[in-house]
Amino acid sequence: MIRINLLTVEAARPKRRKRISIDLAQKVPIACSFILVGTGLVLGWWYWSLQKESARLADEVTAAEQETVRLRTLIGQVQQFERQKAQLTQRVNLIEQLRHGQSGPVHLLDEVSRSLPEMLWLTAMTQQANEVIVEGRSAVPTSVSDFVANLESSPYFKKPVEIVGSQVEAAQPGQPELIKFTIKAQFSPPVR
Repeated sequence: MIRINLLTVEAARPKRRKRISIDLAQKVPIACSFILVGTGLVLGWWYWSLQKESARLADEVTAAEQETVRLRTLIGQVQQFERQKAQLTQRVNLIEQLRHGQSGPVHLLDEVSRSLPEMLWLTAMTQQANEVIVEGRSAVPTSVSDFVANLESSPYFKKPVEIVGSQVEAAQPGQPELIKFTIKAQFSPPVR
């Protein structure tokens, strides 16, 4: 027998969807999978950033080493220039000392030559510290006293200028007699 249901009642019922039901036993592995994938992504990003930072630091170290080499050469040049500067400074100081010490004898000779009267000439002059001993000859007896007076009037000689000795030298026939003299004076160099 064939049955035919002509009623559409059953057809009008809404169809129930199948519900995917995930029970607790399935939720735990899914959550662990998400955590594992998230952790893997975070660790991958962290590894990538550390690699990038390591490469940047390696570049900085290389640049710093190159700068160190360059600065060492500059330091060597600076030290060489400082040594040369020290040598030049030492030379300049020595030249200044010599120039300062040179002014005394220059003034001494200048003042003695200005003080020389007519008919008097010098044969020797020595200086020890500030003491000057002058030896010479004169054709006129007053020339020696004029020479002493001129030295005493100079600002470079302290008073008194002493005549240590004088004697008349015997002359050869036909020549005038000469007076041999020795004078001692204290020279005071100019103050700068």
